[in-house]
Amino acid sequence: MLISEIFHSIQGEGQLTGVPSVFVRTSGCNLRCAWCDTPYASWNPEGTLRTVPQIVAEIENHPATRHVVITGGEPMIAKDIGALAAEIRLTGRHITIETAATVAPAGIACDLASLSPKLLNSVPDPVEHMAWRRKHEATRWQPEVVRAWIDRYPYQLKFVVSRPEDIEEMEHMLVALDREIPRHHVLLMPEATSLEKMRTRAAWLAELCKARGYRYAHRLHIELYGNRRGT
Repeated sequence: MLISEIFHSIQGEGQLTGVPSVFVRTSGCNLRCAWCDTPYASWNPEGTLRTVPQIVAEIENHPATRHVVITGGEPMIAKDIGALAAEIRLTGRHITIETAATVAPAGIACDLASLSPKLLNSVPDPVEHMAWRRKHEATRWQPEVVRAWIDRYPYQLKFVVSRPEDIEEMEHMLVALDREIPRHHVLLMPEATSLEKMRTRAAWLAELCKARGYRYAHRLHIELYGNRRGT
């Protein structure tokens, strides 16, 4: 399978923020988010072909770290992703799968489904990317797929927020799921790749979370390392 990078770091987002983790980033994505912070795994996928045993061997180079994050790109479209998750499960590690929830889980081994459905703020520029804009808009929100994940796995719903108006769209999406979603399972994360931009948006987003009961999701890896690969 095509792997963009494997690295040992601190989980920077979501319920497990701060937990040492090995990240396996697959390369390739079925979306093209305008603000994508990993274009080398999406817009311009690059990486190295690796077998499942090779990937697991790299994970086991960090025996003290018991959490693995499978991310992308979109890991659920990666060849042999089910086999990889199954082999990681055999090592006794906790598996988080970070996905846009456009592909059904199909029984994949997973301890935390980190689901990040994309809002309208993710749609690419129509002038430069009209074909991808159409495909992205048709694919980004798949409520039946989200339900398949949340009905089977422990989950978090993580939304990338650019402006206060995004919350109305997000709440319509939650209603469309037709499920009881505890508000502390809904994480709102400021769209930003720089510390300055993140802090600016955090100021109003944290207040909005307080008012509506959602969970504010900081991006610890940007605080610790900046916006760079391998972190």
